[in-house]
Amino acid sequence: TMLLPAVRLVRLGRVPYSELLALQERWLRRLQAEPGTEDPPRTEAGALLLCEPAGPVYTAGLRGGLTPEEAARLRALGAEVRATGRGGLATFHGPGQLLCHLFFGCGPGACAWHPLWPPFKPFAVPCAPSKAFPPPPPAPPYTGVWLGERKICAIGVRCGRHITSHGLALNCCTDLTWFEHIVPCGLVGTGVTSLSQELQRHLTVDEVTPPFLEAFKETYKCTLISEDTSN
Repeated sequence: TMLLPAVRLVRLGRVPYSELLALQERWLRRLQAEPGTEDPPRTEAGALLLCEPAGPVYTAGLRGGLTPEEAARLRALGAEVRATGRGGLATFHGPGQLLCHLFFGCGPGACAWHPLWPPFKPFAVPCAPSKAFPPPPPAPPYTGVWLGERKICAIGVRCGRHITSHGLALNCCTDLTWFEHIVPCGLVGTGVTSLSQELQRHLTVDEVTPPFLEAFKETYKCTLISEDTSN
């Protein structure tokens, strides 16, 4: 029997966005370290970080997306504003949203199973009947998961030193009014939605996570090893 690649699962629960950013950098450094030099030694092929933002936060990517005046206006609403190392423009993260970050190697000798962002799509909407969602999604250059002209899941990738870090934000029961204060990802004329809105019933992050993880293992043909978040 072929041994499946092992991915370290780190479930953070509801955390401040700053804590998630710090943990992202920790895992990037861990996976970028030369084999055999890590402390503790690394045995996994990658890491999967899951969390729900504790509060509202707007993030800007490497292409910007928020002027200083816009950032000040968003902070006045009670939201945090942060610059990040991802691609793309401005977007929103907050309670009711499942955030997933996947890290793994893509350089020489890396696992042959490494994909880029498209394989996120099959499991990004894991617990909803297909008949609830009208095809087709908008054509490229749009990324993410779309239900008609409404985006339900944002997806991004960052790559550096042979490590890809994938970001996914799936709206479960997110307060979508927060998106009204920006042009999400710079896409004028498009909308946002959530699992709860599409299915007309309240779906929490905790409810969505188990089927999400099952679909993740099936899509990536891997096993998940849980890590104590106190570490």
